[in-house]
Amino acid sequence: TMNYKMLIILILLGLAVLFIIQNVAIVEIQFLFWATQMPRSLLMFILLAIGVIIGWFLHGYIKYRKDKSR
Repeated sequence: TMNYKMLIILILLGLAVLFIIQNVAIVEIQFLFWATQMPRSLLMFILLAIGVIIGWFLHGYIKYRKDKSR
């Protein structure tokens, strides 16, 4: 029997692969005088990673400030 964790991991992996396959179109990103091209799925992954990192740092900073005030 396959346990539920493995089944959920396989479903999420399948959805991730499907997402990547459906978003292979190349998009151009421009910022000031800088421009680059990359697949849409890679751009979305990079933005998600940046958001997670910012959230992690903000959470740590807020926790540090709260502990410091006590």
